[in-house]
This record gives sequence, structure tokens and C-alpha cells, in this order.
Amino acid sequence: MHSSTTTDTGPLTDRSALSGLVGNTPLLRVSEPLVPAGRGFWAKLEGFNPGGIKDRPGLHMVQRARARGDLRPGGRIIESTSGTLGLGLALAGMVYHHPVTLVTDPGLELSMTRLLTAFGAQVNVVSEPHPTGGWQQARRDRVQRLRDQHQGSWCPDQYNNPDNVAAYTPLALELARELGHIDVLVCSVGTGGHSAGVSRVLRQLYPELTVVGVDTVGSTIFGQPARPRLMRGLGSSIYPRNVAYDQFSEVHWVAPAEAVWTCRQLAASHYATGGWSVGAVALVAGWLVRTMPAEARIVAIFPDGPQRYLGTVYDDDYCAAHGLLGSPPAPEPDLIGRLNEKEVHRWTRCTTVADPLTLQDATEDPDEEVA
Repeated sequence: MHSSTTTDTGPLTDRSALSGLVGNTPLLRVSEPLVPAGRGFWAKLEGFNPGGIKDRPGLHMVQRARARGDLRPGGRIIESTSGTLGLGLALAGMVYHHPVTLVTDPGLELSMTRLLTAFGAQVNVVSEPHPTGGWQQARRDRVQRLRDQHQGSWCPDQYNNPDNVAAYTPLALELARELGHIDVLVCSVGTGGHSAGVSRVLRQLYPELTVVGVDTVGSTIFGQPARPRLMRGLGSSIYPRNVAYDQFSEVHWVAPAEAVWTCRQLAASHYATGGWSVGAVALVAGWLVRTMPAEARIVAIFPDGPQRYLGTVYDDDYCAAHGLLGSPPAPEPDLIGRLNEKEVHRWTRCTTVADPLTLQDATEDPDEEVA
């Protein structure tokens, strides 16, 4: 609980008011046309947070860094983001009175740049991708250079910061309280924060929990080769250490056109929808409903709402230009036996999940037999 006292940086009651806007998001039962009549899955609508799901780690990582003394009063927060965490850090900067610099790339929507600027953040855009690490590594390199320029600055390092994972404990407890029992958790995977944080808590409560990760084609997280990616908010061209590979029962890769179709189906039938991650997660959750026993209780995390995607996912001209309009996704995914069996280009699943870096280590050791 926040005190109602006043500090040299402002009244703590103001902080309580702002941070109190985060959490306790609604649950929606998603049914037809994504699943057969009488069936459905539960969707946790994290887009009802002021800035989306990453308001949770934005606030938590800053609060913990301040408590440890890693972030001093008035110190600048500098971080790489594709958008959503930027909103969370802008909120945290406002709550705790820190200037915020966000490093992004040309793929960030103009509307998001304007919104981040309106919330008081400085937006710094890299112009060229890193030769091997893509836009993410280019952004991280820029973060380091900016930190060198700003004495006393702090970087949350969302990809590797355990506070990013811990921030989602309240979300897991909300789900447990609201649903009573959960059989299957479906999460998109980007930095690995919310899938790791939610699954670890829920698995303590429900040891038989099935955790299904959802990635995008062209992402390296689960051992696929790095390729230019249209979808933002999930996927990576680096290997975030927050990804809890041991928690996943299986992983699905989804292509942009498949996510667009699902997003638009959600919008037309349920009024609640979102961006690339939401479409990908809903596609997979719908398939799980169709293939699992009727009594299985399936919950999917919807990280954001549709607002920032009006110029992409919901723009016919944009989608037509990128070949994203057409027939619905296949009724079921392709299946591969191991993560790197072949490069995937459409909805595909794998039921054997491991850290790709350990797979690489094994293949590089001639004495190590690889199954």
C-alpha cells in the first residue's frame, strides 16, 4: 500500500491513483465463430490496462530498481521497445518522476510515437538494423550509447530482468481467483516475461497445467532462423533469457495473414480484439478448444487492444499491400518433430520445446548425441 505522505518528488497519493489503474482486467468468454457452438475459451483482456499488459512490468521494474538503489531519484530510464513496454515505462516515469528515453525503430507506428511523446517520453529511432541481431540488437546498442551519455541512467533490460517476470504474479493470481481452475494457458512470447511469470505461479497452483507458447514466423525464440518480421509485440531476433523454456508444453508459430484474419473475426463477433499477438493467441486457443475435451478450461492472454493497429491489422490497404487478405487459416497447424526441423512459414506447432542455445551447444559438441 502506498502512504498518503508527501516526498520531495510529489504526493504519493498521486502515485497510488495512477498505478491503481493497472490490473484487475476483465475476462471475456470467446466462442463462435472461432470455436464450435457451446464451446469456448477465456480471454484475459490486458488491453484494459491504460497502456496494455506491459504497464505491469513497467511499474514493477522501476519500483524494484528504486528500492534497490539501482535507479536514483530523478535518474533517466532508457530502454529498447517496440511500443507496449514504452507505454508502461512512460507511466512509471510519471508515477515516480523519472525522465524516460525510449529507443525504437522505423517499424513503430506513427500513432504510437505520438502517444509516447504526449506521455512525456523522448523517442529515439535507430535507422539501420544490426547485421545479425536485427532491429532489436540495433536498439540495444543505441541504449548503451545513450546510457554512456546520461550519468546515473538506468536500463530495465526487459529481455533479461527477472523483475519483468515477477511483475506478472498479480495477473496469475487474478486468473486463479476468477476461474478457480485452469487446465491450459496460452501466451504469446516476446521478451518471455508474461508467459514465464504467469505460468510459474499457475503451475504451483495447478501442477498439471499445459502451457502453450505462441510465436511468429521469422522469430528465433524457439530455434527458427531470424527473418524480417511484420508482426510486432511477439517474436524476437535475439534469445531473451526470461523465456522459461521448461514451462512450455508446446509452441505454435503463426504467420501475419493468419493473425489478421483472427483479429478481424474477433472484432466482428466479440467487439473485443487486439493486435498481432491477440490474433495469434486466439487462433491457437480456438484450435485447442476444438481438439481438447469439452471440460478443459483454457485461458488466453490478450496483451493489448486494437487501437495502435488501425493502420496495419485493420487497414485494408496495408493488408492488401502485404498480402494479408484472403482465405481463413488452415483448420489445424502443421506439425514438426523438433524446433529446428525445418523453417516454418505458416501456422505450425511443435510439442518438444527446449532452449535453442542448449540445442546449439549440443550440436557443436561432437561428443554429445542429439536426440
